[in-house]
Amino acid sequence: MVGFRDYARRSLRNVYPVVANLQPAVAEELEFFVRARGDVLWSCELDAGDTVVSARLIGELDPAQRSTFDAALERGAITASELAARFADQQIGPTAWNNRLSALATKGLLVERKQGKSKSFSPLMEIA
Repeated sequence: MVGFRDYARRSLRNVYPVVANLQPAVAEELEFFVRARGDVLWSCELDAGDTVVSARLIGELDPAQRSTFDAALERGAITASELAARFADQQIGPTAWNNRLSALATKGLLVERKQGKSKSFSPLMEIA
């Protein structure tokens, strides 16, 4: 799954792989695998009509990525400039915030959208 996700994110910019309806044993193995790699994947549960009823991250983000992801999740959509202003006390510039947001988009956790000359990032799914 991770190999396909990485290929899709590099080659097919509008494809965001998500694992769905994992059996507990498979979820446990996948969790162990992605944590060992320092990686993260989206996982969700679908109902009979293929509607997402819950979503979560499998794996663990490092603290910097986690705070960036949480800010995007809280706001729904965010730019690097907004993060730099919001966390001005941390003295992290827009370029560093953009790098963090782009890394999360590469993992398929955030969707990147162009807004004129800047980019906006929003979570692919909502955590239930």
